[in-house]
Order: sequence, then C-alpha cells, then structure tokens
Amino acid sequence: MKTQTDTRKLVAPTRRDILKYGTAMTTLAASGGLAAPALASTGGTIRIGFVSPQTGPLAAFGEADDFVLAGVRAALAEGLVIDGTSYDVEILARDSQSNPSRCAEVTADLILRDEVQLLLGSSTGDTTNPVADQAEIMEVPCITTDTPWEAHFFGRGGNPAVGFDWTYHFFWGLGDMLGVFTDMWDTQETNRSVGAFFTNDVEGVALSDAELGFPRFIREAGYELDLPGLATPMSDEHSAFVSSFASSNIEILTGAVTPPDFATFWSQAAQQGLRQRLKFCTIAKAMLFPAAVESLGDTGDGITTEVWWSPSHPFSSGLTGQSSAELAGAFTAATGRQWTQPIGFKHALLEVAVDVLKRSGNPMDAGAVRDAIAATDYQSVVGPVNWSQGGPTNPIRNVSTTPLVGGQWKLRNGEFKYELEIVNNQRAPGISTTGSLELLS
Repeated sequence: MKTQTDTRKLVAPTRRDILKYGTAMTTLAASGGLAAPALASTGGTIRIGFVSPQTGPLAAFGEADDFVLAGVRAALAEGLVIDGTSYDVEILARDSQSNPSRCAEVTADLILRDEVQLLLGSSTGDTTNPVADQAEIMEVPCITTDTPWEAHFFGRGGNPAVGFDWTYHFFWGLGDMLGVFTDMWDTQETNRSVGAFFTNDVEGVALSDAELGFPRFIREAGYELDLPGLATPMSDEHSAFVSSFASSNIEILTGAVTPPDFATFWSQAAQQGLRQRLKFCTIAKAMLFPAAVESLGDTGDGITTEVWWSPSHPFSSGLTGQSSAELAGAFTAATGRQWTQPIGFKHALLEVAVDVLKRSGNPMDAGAVRDAIAATDYQSVVGPVNWSQGGPTNPIRNVSTTPLVGGQWKLRNGEFKYELEIVNNQRAPGISTTGSLELLS
C-alpha cells in the first residue's frame, strides 16, 4: 500500500552511522587533528521524545497533551530507579503541525540532536508513520498509538513475515472498527446502501484500499458501497461527493476525515438534501471530539462513531492509579473542558513507556529498551497492552490491539452541549453501555 509521503527517505544515515562518525571525530581530536568540542553529558537523564499534532487540522488530537504531560511529569518528578540506579526523566514534546514532513524533521532532531532513548508518537498516520519510519532507520526504540494498525503497519510498507525491528504500535484495527460500525447498522432497518467519504491523506489512502480497507469489509457484511474516489484535504467544495451519494440513494454515510473536512461536507449535504435522508452517519476521526460535534450546531445529534476510550472504560493507570473516570474528571477539573478520547491513549502511551524503561535494566542501551518493548505485557488505562503473547490481540508482529465499542452523540444542552454515549458493546462486553442507539432521522 502506498502513502502520499515516503518520509523514510528524508533522513538517510542511520543512528549507528552517526555514532560511528562521532567516534571517528573523537579519535581524530584526541590525536591532535581536530579540536574536540565540548560534549554535554547525558548523565543520569533519560530523554523521551513525544511527537503529536498540537497545531493544524489534526490539533484536536493534541488538545489534552499539556494536561497529560503535566500529570506524567509530576508522577516522574522524583525520577526512576532502575536496577538500583536512579535516573531523571525528561519528556521532550514536539509539534508535528499536522504535517508528515514536519513530523519527520522534528523526529530526526529528537534522535540526532536531543539523543532521546525512546520515541513516542500518536494521532493518525500523518504522525505515527513518519515517527516510526525515522526510528526504524535510525535504530531507536519507538512506541506509537492512535492510528488503525493496518494504516500504520502496511502504510509504512510493512511485511507481515518480517515486521519491524525497532517500532511497536498499540491500537485497534480496521476490522475492529468496521465490525463496530456494522454491529450498529445491523440493529436497524436500512436499505443497506453505504456512502464512504475519505480524503487523500494517509488514513484515506489506507482505509479506502479495495482489499485492506473499508470496501471489502463493508461488502462482506452484506452492504453495498459507493466510494467515489478521494476528496482533496481542506477543500471547500465536496458537492460532487454529495451528488454521488444522493444518486446511489444511500441511507448510511461513513468515512474518516478531519473535523474541518467533515464540517464542510455536512453543510453541503444539508444544502443538497442528503443529510435529511440518512439513517446513519458513522464517521471516524472527525467525530471523536466534542468541539468538532459542537461546531455542527444541532445537526451533530445522532452521529455515531467508534469509542476507543471513555470515563466508563473499566481500566486504570498502572502509573498513577487513576481510573478512567478519575482521569477524565481530572481533565475537566483542570481545564473546564469536556473529556476527549485521546486523553486515555496519550496517558497510556506514556505509562507503557515508563513500564518499558523500568524493565529494560539499562535505559541507555537501545537494544535493551527495544527488547523490553517486545516483552511488554501491561495493564494500562486503555486496557491490556502486550507484544509478547502472540494471541488474538497480536494480529501481526509489532502490533497489540485494544478494545473498541460504538458510540452516539446525543444533544443534551447541559454542562456540555453533547454527550458521547456508548450504545453498542458487542465487540467488548466488558465495557458497559451508557445509552441506547437511535436512528439519525
């Protein structure tokens, strides 16, 4: 599967090459051939690089970053004791600006300039893929999350028979998401005609793939599909897609786009009368966030989406001990804003990283850290994360899947305008439902 940007070509030398070069320079300096520069000692400080989109069209995914980082930094204020040695821990957060090329640049800087011991990346393939590609090239241990695993693994050219050496991912997969979507659709009478709206980005290319994406899964579930190509990201004109869906007489709309692209499409769908005819509007990515739904006014009522994490999830942090409800409540108390799904996964990404470092024995040894990642079997605030068992949660090497349920936005006009209720838990019965599913119209 191809992605738009082959970020792996942006930085050619490996970290091993850089280190060999540095050793040669030091030897030359010692022999009098070059003045040795003053080298900053890393001493007992573990540096963790944390890359996410904090600005740009994907900024909603990074809304809770400051809150999560503050909590984890507080938990690590006294450092870590690993095999009797005490280490300070520094988390270096970098903004990808929602741009894959920029993401690759800041990741390379974290590796070559900041000399991080562990890389973390999150929030769609536009971030996780460039981060992981650079880590693999430069031989730096890396953990990523918040991208459907197929878009992450195959979007990077991954070979299931080989896998990757340095990069590991945890999140749910496309089959999990489509299963949740069709589970919701199957509960109601429709004409089983689905329109799929994607843009030409990493997720759109991966999820629209005929074999690995939406088309095969939806048709195998007994639904007809209209997929009229890929829209231009951040375009102000999506009426051709609306017209195609109207001609197909769809009653179900699905897709995965950014919040701005969906808002533009949804407005034009209303203008052309499509929205009023839909029974389901089930949108990944764009409809994950309260602010994105609120921007639609009252027309966000009844939109369905996947739910990766919520205050109702029965999991707790292995780092802070907070339950999912306590973590979500702390976010609202600290910011005055409604909880948002990435909170759980950003926190989990960091707590898994801390667990890995503790088990590595020597956090300054890249190989030891990598091996500790591969041996992970950990209970996080988003559920179990493991790369060691080879069971149903490990569909492929380097991947650990997490549970997924179906949700629906309900207009409440209380403290917050909308509430995201869990309305289908068929794939994860351990996560309780909090409401009942209703048709869009």
